[in-house]
Amino acid sequence: MTDLEARLAGIVRANPDLMHVLTTVRGLGLNDWRVFSGAVYQAVWNEVTGRPAGYGIKDYDLGYFDPDTSWDAEDVVIKRVAAAFEPPFRDIVEVRNQARVHLWFWDRFGEPYEALTGTDEALGRFVAPAFSVGVRLEDDDSISIAAPFGLEDMFAMVLRPNPHRPLAKGWDKVVASASARWPELRVET
Repeated sequence: MTDLEARLAGIVRANPDLMHVLTTVRGLGLNDWRVFSGAVYQAVWNEVTGRPAGYGIKDYDLGYFDPDTSWDAEDVVIKRVAAAFEPPFRDIVEVRNQARVHLWFWDRFGEPYEALTGTDEALGRFVAPAFSVGVRLEDDDSISIAAPFGLEDMFAMVLRPNPHRPLAKGWDKVVASASARWPELRVET
């Protein structure tokens, strides 16, 4: 484990809400799951800037991978995850089968999206390297980390476009939202 990975694992463990989500989801036995995006990078930004652990976190994105791409199969998992949580978590843990993303991505974001072969592969397609980090609480209580671009941008609070995809259509909105909550961000284009 690198120094930044150890630092991230410590931040995750010190965040009671994030640990509650990870512990609860681990108990559900979902296939190839990760909590990623804002729940992770925003926890780090709060730590780096001295803000409270839950500041600015709107939801907990939970990805899993099930080759059954039917809406009915995903809906069963969404309801199962919701039933595992009490409010407010029931309403802010957002579950998506990563095997289905290519089916709705164009309609929602107006961009093409090739089918994925696993949850971690999705991280490489996020709009910014700083956002492309996922964590999972393993059965042995270790925190596993997936970060295809590394952790440097996240810890340095650098927001730059993903170099492996076209600039996201909503890039300016993403930058404005993040900068409003964390004005310390350094935006690079």
